[in-house]
Order: sequence, then C-alpha cells, then structure tokens
Amino acid sequence: MTTLARRCFLLVLLAAPLAASAQGIDAVLTGTVTDAATGRPIADANVFIASSMMGTTTDADGRYRIPAVPLGTLRLYVSIVGYEPDYVDLFVRRPGTYTNDFVLAEAIVEIGEITVTSDNKKWKRQLEKFTRLFIGETPNAAQTEIVNAEVLDFEARGGDFRAHASEPLVIENRALGYRVTYFLKEFIATPNRTKYDGEPLFEELSASSPEEKALWKARRDSAFYGSFRHFMLAALNGRVEDQGFEIFSRPASGFGSSTRLQGSQRYPIRLDEILHDGETDDEKIIDFEGFVEIVYTQEEESQAYLDWTNQRRRPRFRTSMIRVENGPAVVDRKGDVLDPYGVTFYGYLAFERVADEVPKEYRPWN
Repeated sequence: MTTLARRCFLLVLLAAPLAASAQGIDAVLTGTVTDAATGRPIADANVFIASSMMGTTTDADGRYRIPAVPLGTLRLYVSIVGYEPDYVDLFVRRPGTYTNDFVLAEAIVEIGEITVTSDNKKWKRQLEKFTRLFIGETPNAAQTEIVNAEVLDFEARGGDFRAHASEPLVIENRALGYRVTYFLKEFIATPNRTKYDGEPLFEELSASSPEEKALWKARRDSAFYGSFRHFMLAALNGRVEDQGFEIFSRPASGFGSSTRLQGSQRYPIRLDEILHDGETDDEKIIDFEGFVEIVYTQEEESQAYLDWTNQRRRPRFRTSMIRVENGPAVVDRKGDVLDPYGVTFYGYLAFERVADEVPKEYRPWN
C-alpha cells in the first residue's frame, strides 16, 4: 500500500468517530470589552480564539459576538494597542451562548525596560536570530516573512536574548497559505531553551492559481500529520498505532524545573498510562511521570532537522518527547489541551515552530 493510500485509509478510521460525535454542535461567545479606569466601552478590540481562524472586533459599544464555536477547550483572547491584553481559558461542554466580559487596563511601559539601539546592523542581526528561533528553520520557514518587523526591539543580557513587540506581528506564510497575526507577549531565548508566549490568529491567503491552492493543501496536510494534535486525536480514538505512532516512557532525574532526561533508557508504555478519564465523557487528563517519547513512523526526519541538531547521520523516524510540567493537563475530544502551555515539547515537535503551524480547527479530511 502506498503512503498516500495508507494515509487516506487512516483518515477514514480517525475522522469517522469524530464526525459522528461533533455533527451540528456549536456554541456562541459574546460579551463586552471596557476600559478599567473609565468603564467606557473599547471599540475595535481584537477578540478571537487563540490558534484558530475564528475572531472578530468589538463594535462602538464594546460588544463582540463569535458564532459557530465548536465545543471543547479554547483560549478566548482580547487585545488592542494601548491596553494590557487579557484572556480566559474555557471548556465549552454544551451548545448555547457563553458570555465573558473583559475589563482592560491601560498598558504602562516602564522607562528603560527596553534597550533600543541605533545600530541598524546590530538590529538586523538580532532580527535574523529572532526569526530563526521564532519562525523556525524548516523548509516552510524559508517562505515565511514577518511583514512588520519594525515593531520589534531586542535586548541581550548575559546568555538571555529577549524580543518585545509594540504591536501584533503580521506574518505571511507563503508555504502554507496563511496570514498570521501574532500577539507576542514574551520571547526569551537562553543557550539551552527557547520560550515564547503569545496567541496567533490565522487568516487564509488568496491562492494565485488552482495549482498553488492544491500545493497549500498538501503542505497543510503534511504539517498536520505527525503533529501533537494529530497524536492526541489518534490517542482519543484509540488509533495510536494505526496512525503510525509509537510511545515509550523515558525516566527523569531531578525535581521541578531542573528535571532532565535520565540516560537513554526507554520502555514501551500503554496509552492508558498517560491518558486518563476526565470529569465528563468529553475530556481526558494527560498525566505521567518523567518524559514520554513519541515516534511517528510515517515520516523520516528532514535534513533541516539534522542540521538543526548538528547530527551527521542517516535520517530516522521523527522522534519527539513531551513532559507535563504544571500538573495534570485537561484535553478535549478535539485534541486541544485546556492550558496551551501545559505540555512541553522536545525533539522534532520543538523543531517545528510558527512557520509549521496550522489553525487548531484544521483537519486534512475537511
């Protein structure tokens, strides 16, 4: 069976139970956005579901309405220039209207918090570093551009490299066919780790031809396959092996933030050892000790990944590790984790960055 034929067969296995459980079920999100100091409504504030294509702006009375929201976990995010952003994590379990009002405080920028340099060459070097760490170094990253890079400032202190954005970043991904508005809240890179906090809102670009549209579809499918969302959907449907995944337990040593991988030992693990029943049939709990290794056997590592890891060897199956850092994490039936930062990624899942992301609602079979 060819890879394409196998994928089509696996899609049927994965999509069927999901379609049956989610057909015709959605909710509506409404509310207001007001100024904390004056109580006046804030117009034109961005209100959206993080990592999705679903969003709107507030009207003159500060009201917003987002219809046709699929049930499950989501982060409802609010942002407008001049105010501190706000968000709420929701688990929408039943159809209906959910109201969430936001009160935003005016943003205060402390003098001296950001070091702005007049050295244009230095800023360009810092932008190149930020782009590698944030957008990524995959083939998709080569066709992805930060359109308004001038809103970025950088600072380097000791081994830390930080980025600050005075406005949302506008990112054009010509590899996958998306324009992404990224509301960056924090970016810190150290010699051993890169951490960024922010919320993306996706918008489809217009394809210049049917061929480009088909190419985008193929690349989006490729970005989905082997992703953490693909793995979680397979796990929730009991199709981990059918979907090409293998999972292993990896012991850890140390405690808290100093926890690290212990040696090279790994042990086969059952799915029910990491995924447990939640409060309702619509949710599960991810919880385990140490690390879990995820091997995706349908794709090999890219040469770009081997270059990124400075490894001179033949490509192997894509291998990643995950760890639950902040206690048990709740996941819904769509494979979305309630706390978007509840699971930390290593290996191939850490290699793929912003340039390889598709909206949370994207499915190859839709």
